[in-house]
Amino acid sequence: MAKGLRKGLTSYGDAGFSLFLRKAFIKAMGYSDDALERPIVGITNTYSDFNPCHGNVPALIEAAKRGVMLAGAMPMVFPTISIHESFAHPTSMYLRNLMAMDTEEMLRAQPMDAAIVIGGCDKTLPAQIMAAASVDLPTVVLPVGPMVVGHHKGEVLGACTDCRRLWAAHRAGTMDEQEIAAVNARLAPSVGTCMVMGTASTMAAVIEAMGLALPMSATIPAPHAERIRLAEASGALAARMAASGAPRPSDLITARSLRNAAVVLQAIGGSTNGVIHLAAIAGRLGLPFDLGMLDALGREVPVLVDLKPSGAHYMEHFHHAGGVPRLLARLGDLIDLDTPTVSGASLREIAASAEDVPGQDVIRPRGNPIKPQGSMAVLHGNLAPGGAIIKQAAASPALTQHTGRAVVFENVEDMARRIDDPALDVAADDVLVLRNTGPRGAPGMPEAGYLPIPLKLARAGVKDMVRVSDARMSGTAFGTIVLHITPEAAVGGPLALVETGDAIRLDLAGRRIDLLIDEAELARRAAALAARPQATAPARGYARLFDAAVLQADLGCDFDFLVPPPRD
Repeated sequence: MAKGLRKGLTSYGDAGFSLFLRKAFIKAMGYSDDALERPIVGITNTYSDFNPCHGNVPALIEAAKRGVMLAGAMPMVFPTISIHESFAHPTSMYLRNLMAMDTEEMLRAQPMDAAIVIGGCDKTLPAQIMAAASVDLPTVVLPVGPMVVGHHKGEVLGACTDCRRLWAAHRAGTMDEQEIAAVNARLAPSVGTCMVMGTASTMAAVIEAMGLALPMSATIPAPHAERIRLAEASGALAARMAASGAPRPSDLITARSLRNAAVVLQAIGGSTNGVIHLAAIAGRLGLPFDLGMLDALGREVPVLVDLKPSGAHYMEHFHHAGGVPRLLARLGDLIDLDTPTVSGASLREIAASAEDVPGQDVIRPRGNPIKPQGSMAVLHGNLAPGGAIIKQAAASPALTQHTGRAVVFENVEDMARRIDDPALDVAADDVLVLRNTGPRGAPGMPEAGYLPIPLKLARAGVKDMVRVSDARMSGTAFGTIVLHITPEAAVGGPLALVETGDAIRLDLAGRRIDLLIDEAELARRAAALAARPQATAPARGYARLFDAAVLQADLGCDFDFLVPPPRD
């Protein structure tokens, strides 16, 4: 099999000429014949002025290149799409599959024997791993790392759990314009991803537990010198993988590692977005990500990591307490510790070498958890026949068994128009319902599931309500929120049949979310819905592709044509 510069020659009908021309052009960059004879490690460049989370990527690239060269291989940096949650319209999730396609095609098209993918902000790491899994090229994942914490009036601040809490205080009138402006300047004091257990931190921790990145890669703060040294070590590892051709993503993304990912997702108080991304990653290799397994683990695996929004601390504290290796040691037999990793060590070896930090209380022992059950639960019922997710670790206990009157919003625009209207007919024990915000309906399944508390209720001191939608929410958010209702309203799911005034029952213990109307009335509404004109599909471009091909949340919202048949 061809390697290095001879790999994947451009098609001119003459292989010798193809290599001659390739070498002629690359020598314009000043490379020697010795350099061009080495194995090649491709390094993705996801830096962008629109992506402050990836602000340290140039430094990570230089360190990774150094590691590659010290180990005797040739680094080649190439750009891909860069996505930042706060800068992507309509939502970064809408662009995740585009980034996955871009990365996959660049990994295929250009000559490289191994790759280092550098990502962080929410959807970038999943997109890159989806791509690497499809190409099955030996790949090291290098997260950009979390921000350090900010401070305001003696209080530690973190983007973005505290941004939501303090914005809610501003909406309620308890924080004035001057103070919210000061908070705005202090929430994100450095480059890097959110320093709470949001989606970026969740995916970094899960990826490390799956063995796709080096130990401690999830938690080292983005500005720390240790992150630069990790990048150099990742480069050296990628050089060895380029020479050996192993391990490949298909060697590491297995039923065993996916179960480990689900255990860690539950134990860290992880983001509900992690469920969608893990389903998409598994799907690229024809593997299922079983929601039943996830729910069963949620009953068995406690939350051990004391981080916001489920706990009190931040990612740098998790890091200084021993990071994911220490968590693996604490999880013990809940994890398959004999699972291999990209480093060549097993999880058992990594856990055994984890630092034991005296007196730390961020990574709890199993006998003294933050929460007795895991981060999230899977609901079914007549409102979610394909399933729904609730982050039980961030829910209000008093609302987990609740029946209330539905207050329905047709879409994000309708919610924005009416949620703060003093005339809105809403009470604290009602259930807020948002629909047409799923994969196709929005499009892109935005993080709109964290419906704001209606202004008049917020000003009356209401902090939480049951909220139900086919949308997602940020992992930094909190509250009693039912998400990922499947199938979504836009494809005729039962959420489309709910009317304001209907009773909805949430039964967390029974794992159900139900619309309390009789079957005959449901059938009548379904027939009326089917008779309505269908929404017009987008006319062109990526929007048309997305509308035609996106799968539902339980299958990871990938494109149907990118997913192979399930393995036997």
